[in-house]
Amino acid sequence: MNFNLPLLAPSILAADFSKLGEELKTCSDAGINWFHCDIMDGHFVPNISYGPGIVGAVRSTLPDAFLDVHLMIENPDQYLEDYADAGADLISVHYEACPHLHRTIQSIGQLGCMSGVVINPATPVSILKSILPDVDLVLLMSVNPGFGGQKFIESSYDKVRELAVMREEAGLSFLIEIDGGVGNKNIKKLSQAGVDVHVAGSSVFKSGDIPAAIRELEKLALSGTEKVA
Repeated sequence: MNFNLPLLAPSILAADFSKLGEELKTCSDAGINWFHCDIMDGHFVPNISYGPGIVGAVRSTLPDAFLDVHLMIENPDQYLEDYADAGADLISVHYEACPHLHRTIQSIGQLGCMSGVVINPATPVSILKSILPDVDLVLLMSVNPGFGGQKFIESSYDKVRELAVMREEAGLSFLIEIDGGVGNKNIKKLSQAGVDVHVAGSSVFKSGDIPAAIRELEKLALSGTEKVA
């Protein structure tokens, strides 16, 4: 699948669930096609979000959207099929939650979904070297997962740069995604570091003007890819 990079991926966790369909359509009308779905189980992370039913509702509301499902859960293998059936296009699992990571990634592919691997802020990028040839996306958490609205961890820039170098040196094409504290103040610098997909929650849905927030974030992200003469 081809994408116009860099792109913005609103996290529906930050949306107003009393009018979720309306806010999703507002994003779609503003040109958003990639939506990020944060799944939390109250065990792997200290919060509970939603399950396959909400992912299925998003798919019904936006049948042509790309749904990026981020499983912040223990034993993700037990639920891969549920999220694939709900309409996920991409399923990402945490390195820290998967004792048999290659097998889990293979299972995602067998379900017809793109696959992603995620690491927490304290997990080094270097630990992913052996799995990189097998994934479509690497998601770097720039906050500790579990709650929205957290402050961006500044060391994340270095992790993005390191991962971008690893990708280039290995001749790979996986996407680099960032999630946590992404907003107007850092999205340009993140693009400059090598981020392809910027997950944004509060900076989109809590902005007061969703279309304007999307336009500004996309403009800043794109400016980070421009070559300096």
